Amino acid sequence: MISKDLLDILACPKCKGPIKLAESADGLVCEKCRLVYAIHDDIPVMLVDEARSLDVQEK
Repeated sequence: MISKDLLDILACPKCKGPIKLAESADGLVCEKCRLVYAIHDDIPVMLVDEARSLDVQEK
């Protein structure tokens, strides 16, 4: 589980905007960029090239 303190300091690497924990708790979401950054073994993978599109996941 990602701590609240870590969530408070993390930002989207693409737009530098705020991120939030996905409802499924398996990723971090940037609403502005419409990207989901995966979390593996409680470590967020904040790489733009490895992020998934939020638009694709909703379909």
